[in-house]
Amino acid sequence: MVCLGNICRSPLAEGILKSKLFRANVFIDSAGTGAYHIAEKPDNRSIAVAKINGIDITDQRARKFLVEDFDEFDLIYVMDQANYRDVTEMARNKEDLAKVKMILNEVFPNENLDVPDPYLGGDYGFKNVYKMLDEACDLIAKKINPDG
Repeated sequence: MVCLGNICRSPLAEGILKSKLFRANVFIDSAGTGAYHIAEKPDNRSIAVAKINGIDITDQRARKFLVEDFDEFDLIYVMDQANYRDVTEMARNKEDLAKVKMILNEVFPNENLDVPDPYLGGDYGFKNVYKMLDEACDLIAKKINPDG
């Protein structure tokens, strides 16, 4: 899961997907395309909306997306088109490129819709982003572990 700073959207997506695949043998992580918040915990508003929904993301720490992540992960979900561009520019080959997906394409195939960055907004933006990511993560979880 990749967003810009790895403190708002991608930590939520990581926590949500982990909550849906907690029994599956799957490694889920998140990162940011920018190095603005390395080692910081998620934004307090992300922590709060996750907690309201029964998910604890307080143990997560922001990190920057690295080229090596293409080797570590089978799927790389990005939150918006700027993240998509930044991540795909780091791709070394067609195999790397094929791993990068817009997360909302799970819900709205081929529409390339952005998950809005709630950082500069109020609490409502975080609730809205949570709903979007929850819906997308439901579909991702069913693809990864169809038997639940």
